[in-house]
Amino acid sequence: METRNLNDRQYNYQKAKEKVEAIKGFYGNLLAYCIVIPILVYINYRTTDFPWAIFPALGWGFGLVMNGFCAYGYNPIFGKDWEERKIKEYMQNS
Repeated sequence: METRNLNDRQYNYQKAKEKVEAIKGFYGNLLAYCIVIPILVYINYRTTDFPWAIFPALGWGFGLVMNGFCAYGYNPIFGKDWEERKIKEYMQNS
């Protein structure tokens, strides 16, 4: 019984650590976005009339939103805790 509790704690610790790393990565990506996109907009404004800076802003912005969804565990396609349910299902079948 003690071994099971220890394994559960290690598993929970590993999952929590992965979640914290994902959130930390998201904030790093958000910070980079907030620094780089205004620089690109400034360069775009100073060099040409065509608003090309919108393309990297939208592309990176979409990626940033998806990164945020993954970091905070929101999955609009598969639903809440889909991955965890599938892991448990495959573990029971093995």
